[in-house]
Amino acid sequence: MKQIGLLSDTHGHLDSVAVKHLSDCDEIWHAGDIGNIETAETLDQIAPLVAVHGNIDGQEVRSQYPKHNRFTCENVDVWMTHIGGYPKRYDVNVKPEIFNNPPQLFISGHSHILKVVFDKELNLLHINPGAAGLQGFHKVQTLVKFIIDGKEIKDLQVVEFGAKGRSL
Repeated sequence: MKQIGLLSDTHGHLDSVAVKHLSDCDEIWHAGDIGNIETAETLDQIAPLVAVHGNIDGQEVRSQYPKHNRFTCENVDVWMTHIGGYPKRYDVNVKPEIFNNPPQLFISGHSHILKVVFDKELNLLHINPGAAGLQGFHKVQTLVKFIIDGKEIKDLQVVEFGAKGRSL
C-alpha cells in the first residue's frame, strides 16, 4: 500500500501548505511544469519523486524527467504526461496509444483545472490535480492525495490551499 501525493504546474513555487500535505506520502508524483530543478529536488527530499516535464520546463528538468512516464505502482498501470487531455478529448500525443493500450490510471496536468473523471469507454481513471503553483488563471492552488493498494485506487482526497498566493 502506498500513499501518493500528486501535483502539477508548480512553475517553480512550492507552497509550505503543499509541503505539509505531502510529508506523509510514500511517493510524490508531479505531472509537469515543475519550473526548475530545485523544486524537483525539494520534493524528492520529502518523498521519492516520480515526474514528467512540462512545456515550460527547461533543459535541466527535461534531462531528468521524461515527457511520458508509464510505470506500475503496486499492481496499477499508470501513465503520466503533462499534456494529455481528458476523456473524450485526449491530446493527439497520447492517441492512439491510450486507445490501444489504456492504463488503469491516466494522469495529466497543463490545464490548471482539477479533474477526476472515470472514462467508461477505456475503463480508466483520469486525474488532473489542477495547479499547485502561482502562475496561471486558476484561483485556488490544489493537489490530490490517494492510496494505491494492490490493484485498487482509493481514499482520494482533494487538497485546496485557499486563494492562490495567499500566505499561509
